[in-house]
Amino acid sequence: MYNNLRITGLASPFDTEEMVGKLMETEKVKLNRVEQDKQLLVWKREAYNDLNKDFANFILNTRKEFGLTTTTSTGAMVSNSYEKLTWVKSATSSNESVGTVSTTAKAMSGSYNVEVEQLAEGVKMASSSNITVEGGTKDNLASQFGLNEGDVIKFSIDTKNGTKEFEFTGSQSINDVVKAINNAKVEVGEGDNKKEVSLGVRAVYDANIDRFFLQTEGTGTDTWIKIDDKSVIDGKNGFIEGDNSLLKLNTNQKSDSEGKYRGKNARINFDGAEGIEIGSNQFTINGMDFNIKSKGSFTTTVDTDIDAFYEKIEKFVEEYNKLVEKSNLLLTQKKNRSYQPLTADQKKEMDKKDIELWEEKAKSGLLRNDELVSRTMRNSRTWMYEKIEGVEGSFKHLTEIGISTEKFSQGSLGGKLSIDEIKLKEAIRKDADGVLELLFKSPDYGKGELEGVTSYKSDRELSSEQLQAKRKQSGIVTRLYDNLILGMQDIINKSGIGDDSNLYRNVKSNMLIDFVTKHSSISMIDKDVMKLESKIDDLNVYLFEKENHYYSKFAAMEKALSRMNQQSMWLMQQFSN
Repeated sequence: MYNNLRITGLASPFDTEEMVGKLMETEKVKLNRVEQDKQLLVWKREAYNDLNKDFANFILNTRKEFGLTTTTSTGAMVSNSYEKLTWVKSATSSNESVGTVSTTAKAMSGSYNVEVEQLAEGVKMASSSNITVEGGTKDNLASQFGLNEGDVIKFSIDTKNGTKEFEFTGSQSINDVVKAINNAKVEVGEGDNKKEVSLGVRAVYDANIDRFFLQTEGTGTDTWIKIDDKSVIDGKNGFIEGDNSLLKLNTNQKSDSEGKYRGKNARINFDGAEGIEIGSNQFTINGMDFNIKSKGSFTTTVDTDIDAFYEKIEKFVEEYNKLVEKSNLLLTQKKNRSYQPLTADQKKEMDKKDIELWEEKAKSGLLRNDELVSRTMRNSRTWMYEKIEGVEGSFKHLTEIGISTEKFSQGSLGGKLSIDEIKLKEAIRKDADGVLELLFKSPDYGKGELEGVTSYKSDRELSSEQLQAKRKQSGIVTRLYDNLILGMQDIINKSGIGDDSNLYRNVKSNMLIDFVTKHSSISMIDKDVMKLESKIDDLNVYLFEKENHYYSKFAAMEKALSRMNQQSMWLMQQFSN
């Protein structure tokens, strides 16, 4: 522990503290320079990380805007094929009380006639009359149904998911029965694939009308329910099933030879194809998603939504141009060499606002002409205009659909995209599928030069020939995402991930594997910062020892002056005698 408690200047007229302080200012020059170098590296790391976040958010946001990814109820992100995009084509229903329709890019344009002969149904059971006995209360099963002490309520419910046994005592309530049925789980699968799923039935008790309801969650003939009542109730015919049971559950459906009550399929006629049976009222035919609501007929018309299509591409280009603009600003921003990072002593003499203004100037130009950023944007730009191989549609180049680079302007690196609205809308009208393929085509994994390559494989694991083949076979947007991800990985190796690892994993699940396995999650800048921190520690030790050295010299001088003063006083005393 350092001890700076000193008493100086007792024997001399000198301000030792001030003199040592001025001497140490000269000695601190090297320390200040190293601390400034460290601060510049920290700022550069932050600049890299900020730009990388922009790259990641651009990919995530535009994917979501296009509908290439969707978010599940648990928050997980799921990829979606461009052939299933819902904004490409629009579908209308002539009678939405009978059925509504939406469509995907796979649907063929045209008009289709739909007739609904029967809706899909599940199995529904309900109490045929009030279930609480006269004079009974709903506090517990014994009171509600007039049970005797020895009565046993026991039954099983069997569905396509599995079988669940239930048993209740008279002290429990009807709500306990409802809760147990609704929360019932059964095991499906074997070994490592074994998991718990819902039994597949829902129970409801409405106290206002004193009726119990039981129905399957699914619909269609593949959905069924079988009840085995094993209750022993004096003078009663079971608890759960039949008019004579305590719950008086009944259904209009008849059980099959196995005692199973089955649901019904929906039955429709679709544009000449008659008698189509489907187990749900929500279904897909020829890329069109139907939701039927009642018996009847309607006509659905499918056509390319040119305006929606154009707006999606326009929004993407706007977001891309923002990314280009920010990258170009960082690459061309001049370095203010007159503004170096402030030392701790300098900050003490400035107010907060002045410090912020100073550091804003000191941070400028940190990524000027940076090779990593330049290469990432250059590769992204170059591959936009390369021919796409293996397309089946009408277009192979971006310019063929009316998208090109803005004209060069003085002081700009260029790279922004511009849209010829008339030409793009005409391309969409002519061959919407071809435009989609041009933008979003995936490479032919596992074939030719990409034999053995899957979509999960990192670009860094590919040979140069495989990487070239992948780029040539990819659509414009797919290429852009891949090039940005490759650049992001380079930047991560250089500057780390900050506190945004989940952000990068959402972009690509295996994006950080190389950084973790090959670089031990320590970036190049992190290593440089650690070296400077070690150097700063050494310099602080040196300065502490140097300061003590100066004080020891002044202390020796003080001691010598004190001895001289004592001798001088002794001589004066001798002469005075």
